[in-house]
Amino acid sequence: MTTADEPGVSIGDVSHSTFAIGSHAHAESHHGTSPARDQAAEELLAAVRELRADLARLQASEQTRSLDEALADTEDEITRTGAAGASRRQRLRDLLTDAQTVLTLFTSAGAVAGLLGM
Repeated sequence: MTTADEPGVSIGDVSHSTFAIGSHAHAESHHGTSPARDQAAEELLAAVRELRADLARLQASEQTRSLDEALADTEDEITRTGAAGASRRQRLRDLLTDAQTVLTLFTSAGAVAGLLGM
């Protein structure tokens, strides 16, 4: 219920909007664009996706599941931030080294390993 001396406030559709209310409120929006990726990140992302597709053709094992999970995390990180961090890249190097006998079947594993500097 409002009285004559109270201001009226009406908020319409706020989909995909950012707003703040109050004397010390602060609103910041990061909707829309993905972070920029350099050529190396683009190449690694493509190789990671190709290796994940190849892994799906193998009978699942603990080793392939761990590698696929790390590859999925790397794909997600590159997509969200535009790059794969050093610890993420090292984790992939370790898993690729551990899975070397299985992965020698795939040229995609070689591509990912090469882009990681192995």
